[in-house]
Amino acid sequence: MVPTIPPADVEELGRQVAGPVLTPQDDGYERETAAYNLATPIRPDVVVGAVDAADVSAAVAWAAAHRVPVGVQATGHGADLPMQGGLLISTARLQECTVDPEARTARVGAGVRWRSVLEASVPHGLVGLNGSTTDVGVVGYTLGGGLPVLGRTYGFAADHVRSADVVTPDGRRRTVDATHDPELFDLLRGGKGNLGVVTALEFGLLPLDGLYGGGIFYPGADARDVLTAWSRWSADLPETVSTSIALLRLPAMDIVPEPLRNRFVLHLRYACTAGDEEAVRLLAPMRHLSDPVMDTVGRMSYRDVDAIHLDPPVPLPFRDAGRLLEDVDDATIDALLAQAGPDTDCPLAFIEIRLLGGALSRVPEGGAELVPGRDAPYLIGLVGLAVPPDGERVPAAIEGILASLGGHVSERTMVNFLGSVGGNADSSRAWSEEGHARLLAAKAAYDPENLLRFQHAVRA
Repeated sequence: MVPTIPPADVEELGRQVAGPVLTPQDDGYERETAAYNLATPIRPDVVVGAVDAADVSAAVAWAAAHRVPVGVQATGHGADLPMQGGLLISTARLQECTVDPEARTARVGAGVRWRSVLEASVPHGLVGLNGSTTDVGVVGYTLGGGLPVLGRTYGFAADHVRSADVVTPDGRRRTVDATHDPELFDLLRGGKGNLGVVTALEFGLLPLDGLYGGGIFYPGADARDVLTAWSRWSADLPETVSTSIALLRLPAMDIVPEPLRNRFVLHLRYACTAGDEEAVRLLAPMRHLSDPVMDTVGRMSYRDVDAIHLDPPVPLPFRDAGRLLEDVDDATIDALLAQAGPDTDCPLAFIEIRLLGGALSRVPEGGAELVPGRDAPYLIGLVGLAVPPDGERVPAAIEGILASLGGHVSERTMVNFLGSVGGNADSSRAWSEEGHARLLAAKAAYDPENLLRFQHAVRA
């Protein structure tokens, strides 16, 4: 990479921050810039490993003064699109994580993963609203709305945020909440990283003494029966149940449970906050269906919540996309199985349909109005590994499946599910028309030079 920032300017940046400042020629650059998605190249001209909010403020102010665009990364899970050039601010070192059991709140720095929150909160009978894996960073996930494992019961993670520490593109540090800069506070919750670099969040925790959850894996040959049964069963579930169903083509890798290796299976995910007897009763119609390959559903500590979705625990190269879905009727199932059923050579590793609704459909008092998807019944996500021999076929397969769903699939999505395929660089589809207009107006006010332009930035 040919440097585009003069060395003297990089040296100036190094004098203004306490953390490491690295260019592509420096040891540690690759480690500092690595994303969870190994197929997404993150190649900034310079990266700052911020050690605190003061470093973030200094780095942003430097970037503004030198007109250098800025990207932000903590765990790298949000890196859907490539970054070429500019300044990357790594917030991975911001590891503050405190829990107040009496107030039922947590305060976390921008580098904290959900696993750390649960380790601190579960002993007090409290949980935060993490997504399908606790390996994801709290802040980036929540700024995108945050679709939790228990979303139908408790709503979006962004609905529970109490305050945010943010560095706006002028380098100014602010603490915003419902009474201090309320419009900025509202737009941060669901606006992702468009209006500033969030260095810490405070959010509410929920009392929960474990749950009844896990997964059931069915043979792929039973795909039609399982999808049809799941569609009809899930339509009448109470808000105590959150569920999804996934078509999985699993490789023969050590990270895959042995009975599932090199197989095409369907994976029912189940999370219920009701008592065990009620949870068992509600699941019974699906549990007695087909002849499962594996059944891991039972009473669990919330510390073990990753066992419900079993997301890959290591970085992988992949291409993906997500859309809101209008229904899962017979026509939807026919179209999906024609493209990705057991008799096809579909190259996708993962096609998931999540049931929405319940508490996700409501904006609670003081909740995150910008978060989309509240009126959608389902979300579909598609993922394919970007590796030989089928990696080159993945984007076309994703687009083909979405096209085959026709009017059943929406053009809209959620910002955390925009992905990298199917025109997802157009981020406007991640918000309502009104929400996008609000973001554009705020962007013009807070970031008129479009300093924060990487990943899913709003644009007119």
